[in-house]
Amino acid sequence: MSQTFDNSGALFKNDRKERDNHPDYTGKITVAGVDYWLSAWIKEGQRGKWMSLSVRPKDAPAEQPQRGGGPAPRQAPAGLDDDIPFAPETRG
Repeated sequence: MSQTFDNSGALFKNDRKERDNHPDYTGKITVAGVDYWLSAWIKEGQRGKWMSLSVRPKDAPAEQPQRGGGPAPRQAPAGLDDDIPFAPETRG
């Protein structure tokens, strides 16, 4: 069993890669006492080869959550009537 120190990690060649979108390297990293899965893809561009990284908490579900348009809508407190948002204006 290997020991991971805080704010450090390791990547290893992914010998189970089956598709192009699977990471070239996988491993784990610990940051501020929290363990994460670490994935890396070898890319090539105008400045040469580089690595693209992805970090996911170890306790996160296997599938990435769908990206939405922001936080979930807030629920109105019980007892509020949303049918009439403002009191009618009276003129005298």
